[in-house]
Amino acid sequence: MQSNLMYVGSYTKSSPSNGINLFRREPSTGKLEHVDEFELVNPSWLAFSPDKRFLFAVAETMEYQGKVGGGVASFAIDQTTGALTRLSEQPTEGGAPCHLTTDPSGKFLFVANHEHGNVSMLPIADDGTLSPGSHLVQHEGSGPGPTQESPHAHCTVFDPSGERLMVVDKGIDKVMIYHVDASGQKMVPAEPAYAPVHSGAAPRHIAFHPTGSFAYVNGEADMTITAFSYDGAGRLDEIHHLTTLPEGADREGVSTAGIVVHPSGRFVYVSNRGHDSIAKFAIDPTDGSLTSVGFVPSGGKVPRAFTIDPEGAYMYVGNQESNEIVTFQIDPETGDLEPTGDVTSCGAPVAFLFT
Repeated sequence: MQSNLMYVGSYTKSSPSNGINLFRREPSTGKLEHVDEFELVNPSWLAFSPDKRFLFAVAETMEYQGKVGGGVASFAIDQTTGALTRLSEQPTEGGAPCHLTTDPSGKFLFVANHEHGNVSMLPIADDGTLSPGSHLVQHEGSGPGPTQESPHAHCTVFDPSGERLMVVDKGIDKVMIYHVDASGQKMVPAEPAYAPVHSGAAPRHIAFHPTGSFAYVNGEADMTITAFSYDGAGRLDEIHHLTTLPEGADREGVSTAGIVVHPSGRFVYVSNRGHDSIAKFAIDPTDGSLTSVGFVPSGGKVPRAFTIDPEGAYMYVGNQESNEIVTFQIDPETGDLEPTGDVTSCGAPVAFLFT
């Protein structure tokens, strides 16, 4: 597949977008050119199969194909043009699916269903088609915050070993940890079964350091980033947590959204919705601890998702409510973000996937 393509998921119910948008990127300048669009309702998160022959997307809804809950779709990828051909669709057995990933073998898809606080496991055939879910894990519990009355699974990521599925649940202040029983087609609690996140954080996403020794979690409700050490065997231990906002900033109506570690492993970034900024942190390579190194306006309204190109040269910030992608050049030494002046129109950009 071409290495200079980027897929962008969107919310179709509240924007001019009809689904998944495909852009071509000019590597030397970072500039984006719109190529095509592929229809799907609210594809708010995207993932490739390990061999990048297929793309999977959630349909973040509360009703799908006449059933309560959301859906997920699979697409074949044209390896020359990047064009998508829809292969299959399945319900996810939970409302508002917002994140998904495959296992390293590409045999199973795992979907976080936000509204019902559960995780779906769906088998993937060799031709990329999805079968009905083989297992559904229901989380239990609550947290102290007003958005934590019940579980809200929000992120599914495999650890660097590929042996453990980490599911961040913002309703219960935990990162749930599972092994995958491929023969039984189910998820089994690992040991330990979860890692706690400090109370009231409402953890949203987790991002691992390139070394695999550290991980970072953003707290949606309390505007924090938490640094963890990771032993490679399923144990996350908190190092510390810092605010993602400048001192004295108004917290009313503000929440974090995305978190991305720079490919160099030297920096990690978090987007602040409402404050409409990207927070920057330097990573200590010896112990994984963080130092705040500033804040940059996102260039639009409600920066939900953002991404960094594989070379680590450019950041693309999706401003959901202003319907645009703003491009920044990244200083490799300081991590500073400088707007390039390129602002690309895109309806409610909320998920990015680089080829």
